Amino acid sequence: MRKTYDNAFKAKIALEALRGEKTLQEIAIASGVHPNMIRQWKALLLENAVSIFDG
Repeated sequence: MRKTYDNAFKAKIALEALRGEKTLQEIAIASGVHPNMIRQWKALLLENAVSIFDG
């Protein structure tokens, strides 16, 4: 069975990856998420960041 993560957790991890203070591997170990998932969440956040500021 696959793990599911809530949106708040995904956003927190993606923002941490964007900050660049830790490597993806360090974030993955600390959060228990595969680095590829973090990479996908980070890309998704960047793609949809513009919609945050839409009226």
